[in-house]
Amino acid sequence: MRLTEGYEPPAWLDADAVEGRVHELSIRARGLGTEILVRLWDGGGAPLLVAHDGPEYERLASLTRYSGAMIASGALPPHRVALLAPADRDEWYSASGRYARALATDVMRALHPVDPVGMGASLGALAMLHAHVRRPFAGLFLQSGSFFSMRHDAHEQRFSRFQRVIRAVRELKRDAGVPERVTMTCGALEENLANNRDMGRALAEQEFDVELAVVPDMHNYTGWRDALHPHLTHLLLRVWG
Repeated sequence: MRLTEGYEPPAWLDADAVEGRVHELSIRARGLGTEILVRLWDGGGAPLLVAHDGPEYERLASLTRYSGAMIASGALPPHRVALLAPADRDEWYSASGRYARALATDVMRALHPVDPVGMGASLGALAMLHAHVRRPFAGLFLQSGSFFSMRHDAHEQRFSRFQRVIRAVRELKRDAGVPERVTMTCGALEENLANNRDMGRALAEQEFDVELAVVPDMHNYTGWRDALHPHLTHLLLRVWG
């Protein structure tokens, strides 16, 4: 939690919230040779929000409490949230073609999505945009995406999948698939801000409907949580009506 003077946590943390029902799923991902664990939270509606790093978003950013509070207040329609757990995060989320195919086929087929919106933070944001090329989402919510480039991120070269990420980011800047609505958030003091601005411009040039919100805090779940409302709320309203 931040200790900045005058900071107040989001009001929705203490608001009335729809409790929702939870289903634990284990989905066979044939291309990965393993299963992807998914906690599916059902707030009473068909539209689907798909979150990378789902257990962390739930534990550290209270994602389904956010959804429950937005539904209870009438700010959002009833919907579902799929919390995806990564078994090998650095491999799966670093623009892995095998993971993107597994998400686009096995996972999404099992979830029976209606107007799915994909979300993720850091490498999870990169992986969600990378998967969008293979199976378009109706919208994307990308927080502090690790859209590495040599210009801004040479210091990240120790990361084992750095070169693969660099190649994928170059490809996404040329062709990220079907243009849809995208909201990006990034902390004002983050190292990733420059590469997020670059990716935002590249997506806009491909006719994606892009909004980039520069928010307080750094590369952490407190900052990502605090940006859910209003930024994710506005995106979901635009996609789901």
